[in-house]
Amino acid sequence: MKKRHSLLQLVAVLALVVFAVVAVGCGGGSKPAGQAPEKAADKVTLKLAHNLPITNHMARGMESFAKKVSEKSKGAITVQIFPSGQLYNDKSMNDALMAGGIEIGMNSTAMWASAIPVMEIFDVPFLFPSYEKVAKALDGKVGETLAAEMQKKGVKPLIWVDYGFVQFGNNKLPLTKPEDFKGLKLRGYGELPSETIKALGAAPVSMGAGEVYMALQRGTIDGQTSGTTAMFDRKMYEVTKYLTMTNHAFPEFVTAINLKAWNKLSADQKKIIEEAAKEVQTAIRSEVKNEEDKALKNLKDKGMQVHVVPAGELAAWQKATESVQALFIKRTGEAGKQMVEFCKNLK
Repeated sequence: MKKRHSLLQLVAVLALVVFAVVAVGCGGGSKPAGQAPEKAADKVTLKLAHNLPITNHMARGMESFAKKVSEKSKGAITVQIFPSGQLYNDKSMNDALMAGGIEIGMNSTAMWASAIPVMEIFDVPFLFPSYEKVAKALDGKVGETLAAEMQKKGVKPLIWVDYGFVQFGNNKLPLTKPEDFKGLKLRGYGELPSETIKALGAAPVSMGAGEVYMALQRGTIDGQTSGTTAMFDRKMYEVTKYLTMTNHAFPEFVTAINLKAWNKLSADQKKIIEEAAKEVQTAIRSEVKNEEDKALKNLKDKGMQVHVVPAGELAAWQKATESVQALFIKRTGEAGKQMVEFCKNLK
């Protein structure tokens, strides 16, 4: 009888142990009923790479973007920035972004041209006479078309980043008319900019942005085409004597995210990133002219000789480069033609 009583006690103890284990396994031991367990996946880090000096207004914009994302997500989303070509230069960036080697990348639309030819719309000479018309193009048909083409390549645009107008810098002579370009070797930052250089009578040279300073210093090239902000941030005034202000193109930059990385995010995470992106895009648009004016003054103060093409002489420059617009339409077909017409008719 005593043995049977002991056996019953042992069975009761074992039953209690089993019940306790099951209760803990179902979450009843450590969390209130109905409370979901915390997930490590709720925290995410996105790497963002670009090839600009950290002092550039677009690079500062990316720092602002990262800060806003962190604040809006209360630290749950981290955008880790790799500036100045630390991960990829401007030539290798897009391949890495499309392949998923980096989650987010910022690069010029000209560098996208080999994959998406219509991206060079901003380098069609003299198509955009003002900052306002660039904004209207991006907020309208042009932006819609480019976003659709990028998504076909597995990336999604987040921020259209205003670079500013493009000018010519060189070491040989003041470039006051198209005929002055004959015989010069100038670095072009993309396919259509190189065609513009050829149309003006110079020889285009292809190289990454980070190589230009040394090439000018060694005399490998005579000059290059870029914006005043980039010229100042990259200290081109140390190796370039003459600056010609033509405002002939407005190469946009785009900050884009790999679609696979984007699709892994929750709806709330996507909303946070898009809100931060929109705020930064608006801020950069409002700042770009002041940034360019400030950079131009700094270049003058550093000793560069500046020639501003008078409005009355622009027709000669437009005529000299009109073949580039025709080439853009030939390369891009009906889509390119419609985009050009849309931009020409902007009010």
